[in-house]
Amino acid sequence: MALRRFLGVPDPRPAAGASPEVEAMGAGSAGETATVRRIVGRLEALPPEQARYLAGFAYILSRAANADLAVTDDETRLMEQLLEEYGSLDEGQAVLVVQIAKLQETLYGSTEDYLVTREFARTATDEQRRALLRCCFLITATDDTITAEEASVVNEIARELSVDRTVLNSIREEFVDKLSVIQRMRREAAAS
Repeated sequence: MALRRFLGVPDPRPAAGASPEVEAMGAGSAGETATVRRIVGRLEALPPEQARYLAGFAYILSRAANADLAVTDDETRLMEQLLEEYGSLDEGQAVLVVQIAKLQETLYGSTEDYLVTREFARTATDEQRRALLRCCFLITATDDTITAEEASVVNEIARELSVDRTVLNSIREEFVDKLSVIQRMRREAAAS
């Protein structure tokens, strides 16, 4: 139940004293499939700390992906792969967590971005914060270009994660060829 509340997923069970019609609909209401119910059940079985970690990780990835105000299919697939890798989720779980995180970021991003990122920073290890920051760069580089807006959001995420500037610069250096400003400077140099 706690994971459902944290991710904003309604409880599929009817409320106590619900009408017979609502009780008859049960867990299948609102188009929720048996597959989704099984996945949510597996996610709820995770220790609360791991569930919070995964929810925060996915939300912050969605924040990076949405820096240009659009989350592409390629970004979505990469987020799912990263959750499988870093969160030890199976494909179905990763898909569900990413979809929920994308929805939450779209609906509440302007008010929740800072809060979710600071909470993640408070509970994550230095290694986990660095890994998340690297994943944010990967997400923004999905189309082979990191725009100024995307770079700005990732820099903001780094500050909120309390990642040291030296560490941020080291990670950013891995993606220097993807930065739009560097790409433009190289095109201009080649043209002259």
